[in-house]
Amino acid sequence: MKILIQKFGGSSVSTHERRKMSIEKILAAIKDGYVPVVVVSAMGRKGEPYATDSLLMMLDSSFKKNNKLAVDLMMSCGEVISTVVMCNDLFACGISCVPMTGGQAGIITDNNYGNADTIKIKTDKILEILSKNQVPVIAGFQGESEEGFVTTLGRGGSDVTASLLGAALKAEEIQIYTDVNGIMTADPKIVSDAFLIKEINYNEVFQFSDQGAKVIHPRAVEIAMKANIPLVIKNTLNNCKGTIINNMAAGNKNTLITGITHMNNRVQIKVTKVDNVNIESYNEFLNDLAKNLISIDLINVFTDEKIFTIDSEDYNKFEGIMKKLNLSYTHIDECSKIAVIGSGMRGVPGIMARILNALNNENIEVIQTADSHTTIWCLVESKNTVKAIKVLHKEFMSL
Repeated sequence: MKILIQKFGGSSVSTHERRKMSIEKILAAIKDGYVPVVVVSAMGRKGEPYATDSLLMMLDSSFKKNNKLAVDLMMSCGEVISTVVMCNDLFACGISCVPMTGGQAGIITDNNYGNADTIKIKTDKILEILSKNQVPVIAGFQGESEEGFVTTLGRGGSDVTASLLGAALKAEEIQIYTDVNGIMTADPKIVSDAFLIKEINYNEVFQFSDQGAKVIHPRAVEIAMKANIPLVIKNTLNNCKGTIINNMAAGNKNTLITGITHMNNRVQIKVTKVDNVNIESYNEFLNDLAKNLISIDLINVFTDEKIFTIDSEDYNKFEGIMKKLNLSYTHIDECSKIAVIGSGMRGVPGIMARILNALNNENIEVIQTADSHTTIWCLVESKNTVKAIKVLHKEFMSL
């Protein structure tokens, strides 16, 4: 049985016309000898009646804060509606199908409502449906706790559902259908000549997702990578082959850099020993930040100073913690972190120098840098973000 996971995002199921296009992809898979398992998101986006954010707007903020179990049940409704509507349209095309919630599909989670982790996947019901030559249409973004309550998997969780089921069912491939052709070398809204990345490895795309690109959920990539199942990002609206994500792409590199992405709303923090003489908490304050769920990155730790960035949304909480610890610090607001990603740079000297020279030639100050085997990060003022991305794309990605 050649199982194929086909996940259709909110834009792919938002209208009857787009659902027809999605069904064409399902029919094509069947024609090619695959057994499709379909995962759907809620229909449309914020403002449309069944989108998740629209449903949440019906609840009071105090209720949402104090009734996480109820909120998860509400958030799950959009995907459930999508399963039945999609089955209705599939039935009209002569395809026998069965709508299923995440729990009915066997996704069992802990009870961390709003961002649940999977405990196990029970595939017996899905396999029974497939054995009857029916197509299971499964609500993404959700599961069921061991106590039987509906849970959700966090924002972008329908991608996670697709990968979880792909791994559990030992699928041949996981296809993620959206309204873009795949992963681009940069945000095409910023770089007009950005082009499609035809093949990319798991680690690179994980960096893309983790560093600001919104194409696929990082957890979905991690799950597929562990199971060694190819992921394909495709466009519902056309027949573009999309971007293939697998383990093999690293061996096909002809370029140093695969692509460039970025994250806005960063604040750089600098804490020095000279400004905090005889204050014991200087050596321990990073633990306090972790305990208060403040995520830090671009970390440069030295004996006499510690430099890192945080999300601007966490700054007020950070400020309160530092006052409580009686620690002094300096900060720079309105920064952006640019990530230059590519397995091809591994072991190649001079990439950082080339990046810094390209930015310096355009009078773009680099406030801080960090690097790994496949990624180089540069912190710049947010006002220079667009210019910096264009400069780096031209430097490394010009065809």
